[in-house]
Amino acid sequence: MAIKINRIHHVAIICSNYARSLAFYVDVLGFTLTNEAYRRERDSYKADLSLNSEYVLELFSFPTPPERLSFPEAAGLRHLAFEVDHISETRLSLLRLGVLCEDVRTDPITKKEFFFIADPDGLPIEFYETGS
Repeated sequence: MAIKINRIHHVAIICSNYARSLAFYVDVLGFTLTNEAYRRERDSYKADLSLNSEYVLELFSFPTPPERLSFPEAAGLRHLAFEVDHISETRLSLLRLGVLCEDVRTDPITKKEFFFIADPDGLPIEFYETGS
């Protein structure tokens, strides 16, 4: 059973293992595959993924992409954040799916709860509670 995510705008992600990453974003996070294409000139797959019927994510594969630097953090995109209604239910659902989750923390400014996971390539993904 996939978790419920409310909204995010278009994001492009390059993955090292297309099938593994596609399964993670579809089967674990609940995205829908709306289009998939193989681009012969780049030896690359591109998947368009939607959430709540809104196109939001492009997943790309390339033959040998360099690994993403996370520790220490490098310049560039730091993490992807999803808004959820219930932080504890989201975390529990992810744990049941075998996803490693950090502990829930409270944002000292907004007082909202959040936690992080990592996608199959180590991209940090944050879940942030709306407070509903």
